[in-house]
Amino acid sequence: MSRPLPDLVRVFGRIGLLSFGGPAAQIALMHRELVERRGWMEEGEFLRGLSFCMLLPGPEAMQLATYAGWRQRGLAGGLIAGGLFVMPGALVILALAAGYASFGTQPLVQAAFLGIKAAVLAVVIEAILRVARRALKRRGDWVVAALAFVALSLFALPFPVVILAAALWGLARRPGKAGAVTALPPLMPALQVIALGGVLWALPLLAAWALGARYLLDLGLFFSKLAVVTFGGAYAVLAYMTQEVVATFGWVSTGQMIDALGLAETTPGPLILVTAFVGALGGAQQGGWLLGLAGWAMVLWVTFVPCFIWIFAGAPLIGWLEGRPRLSGALAAITAAVVGVIASLSLWFALNVLFGQVWQAETGWISVLLPVPATLDPVAVLLSLLAIYALLWRHWPFPAVLAATAVLGLALAPF
Repeated sequence: MSRPLPDLVRVFGRIGLLSFGGPAAQIALMHRELVERRGWMEEGEFLRGLSFCMLLPGPEAMQLATYAGWRQRGLAGGLIAGGLFVMPGALVILALAAGYASFGTQPLVQAAFLGIKAAVLAVVIEAILRVARRALKRRGDWVVAALAFVALSLFALPFPVVILAAALWGLARRPGKAGAVTALPPLMPALQVIALGGVLWALPLLAAWALGARYLLDLGLFFSKLAVVTFGGAYAVLAYMTQEVVATFGWVSTGQMIDALGLAETTPGPLILVTAFVGALGGAQQGGWLLGLAGWAMVLWVTFVPCFIWIFAGAPLIGWLEGRPRLSGALAAITAAVVGVIASLSLWFALNVLFGQVWQAETGWISVLLPVPATLDPVAVLLSLLAIYALLWRHWPFPAVLAATAVLGLALAPF
């Protein structure tokens, strides 16, 4: 049934404004709004769409919203639903980046950010536990997760290599029971979407190249690459992204990257919007706020245009993909590897939050991040333990934990 466009704008606008709390909360919100309250989608249809979105790189909740909109009104519905899911948080991120560039170095702001970082550390730990419960069901899954952690934490292998290796392992394993096999639908429409979408995806990159805008071109190329390897959510690529934007490109510092993650946790929409914060802040620091605004727009474009391409090209193939168990095996292996990736991120994040100085020890093939013990911050330790207790044991809502630790950070700051 084709829904009126005003209804789509109203419903998906509401979802976009209320989509706090990460993908689990966002998916639950969409289920309540689209399946339970309005009956726009049947339960099985919603779950099939979710399973398909979990196969794709990128934020699964945003892609599920796009799929749901596509089911209601085709291309226009998908664009409305996906766009409204992203834009409220993107605009908030832009405002936060502007405020951070102006006031982020103030002592009071830094004290509050210490509490925010403690809350985010608790959220990252919660993400490990949540994903591990879902992904690590067999001994082989635990092995994949452990190998991914070792590959990143001890050998500093690139994140895309780890994900590709996990996918190949999943494809090579003995497949499970096949589902009902359906005929392959015509591929020409999907190929046309990919071709047109690819051209649109590349347009800002070509414009940046033609204008000689090196920062925007580097930004677009890097986050385009990130868009095709972001399996398992934003947490899975944050360590890799931080290494590149801090050490390779120097767009932001490690401390600014951690602060960016804390701010992104406070906004609606997908956590991967932290990339837009990096684009805006890095541009503002290099060439003023006009370049910052252009960086924000470039990152949004190259991050989310691929999400629309995957949905519009692949959604008609859902029935056919369900009967291919090897794809499910690849997804299961990638999800298991993501547990190790997030564990690696947690280690990096904890060391940078709890210690004033960390350093990279390298010998041969091994590269390990180590703290300077004398720089341990007791206030950061206390705030982190309180945040973990409140979130994991007392089950406080994340906004309440964030507010409490920020206030405590201010109260305990040695001014």
